[in-house]
Amino acid sequence: MQDDILRLAYEVSRITEEKVDRIDRVMKQTGMLAINARLEAARAGEAGRAFSVVAQELGALATAISGIGAELRSAIASNIASLRTAGSQMLVDFKGTRHTDLARSAVEIIDRNLYERSCDVRWWATDSSVTQVLEDPSTANIAHATERLATILRSYTVYLDLWVADRHGRVIATGRPDSYPDAIGQNVAGEDWFRAAMGTQTGDDFRVCDISTNPTLGQAQVATYSTAVREGGRTRGTPIGALGIFFDWAPQAAAILDGIGLSPAERTTSRLMLLDATHRIIASSDGQGICTEHYPLQTERRESGYYQRDGKLIAFALTPGYETYRGLGWLGCIESEMVDD
Repeated sequence: MQDDILRLAYEVSRITEEKVDRIDRVMKQTGMLAINARLEAARAGEAGRAFSVVAQELGALATAISGIGAELRSAIASNIASLRTAGSQMLVDFKGTRHTDLARSAVEIIDRNLYERSCDVRWWATDSSVTQVLEDPSTANIAHATERLATILRSYTVYLDLWVADRHGRVIATGRPDSYPDAIGQNVAGEDWFRAAMGTQTGDDFRVCDISTNPTLGQAQVATYSTAVREGGRTRGTPIGALGIFFDWAPQAAAILDGIGLSPAERTTSRLMLLDATHRIIASSDGQGICTEHYPLQTERRESGYYQRDGKLIAFALTPGYETYRGLGWLGCIESEMVDD
């Protein structure tokens, strides 16, 4: 609609200029005729005196009409310029508001997805096979826990792997030992997800780490959720180890960005991103800078909004969280070129 308004304004301006130019040409011709008529009246002497008066008035009328045409051109040019300015700002505001809403929708969807992951880790940490293998890491219990974790992975395809580590940080069971054999026996005591899990107060608590690249999982980008496994699976039982679940981030994030409601034409001039709390790019529609680049976002302490920079429109929105999951301060962001019609 805004594009149509601007195009209409430009068309009105063009037609007006064209018509005023035609009026000018006609009035110039009329003025020349008036001058010629006065000259002929002068040659006719007394007989042409009355015609001379008419010719003089016709010349004055032509001059007046030309003046009106010039005033009309000036007035319309001024108003069209104002209309163009207002229309351009309207375009910015419309596009900025829309892209802000789309950015918020993207980060809301991913947080809703990640909220479910927080439910998964707390639930699976109470599974009997997980508690048993930590209470008694016998060969039979390890095999049972491995089988159980593999069953979960076949049902929940968004995960790369699930790891059970004892209280000392040694991984004793995983869901995909054939795919990731280096995980078994690995010491994760110094890793953030394990230390955070062991620091939880009850079985209702969980921890989530920002997106990182996991070398043991084939350098995949993962969102790691964890919680303590407690004695007997009880909510306030003594921690006997930790469960870490590794969300397969890249394909899920790509699906979220692909689902943002931009037209094919808009996508060719836009970059869609998810940013963490430090504005590090954790997903990008062009595949560039993921987990390595920090985007120079200028929020000015706003939770959402848009602004222009270097011929581009940047729209952003901070996650509002979902249910009991407050989120990690991530943002949706859309950078688009401001294309002049």
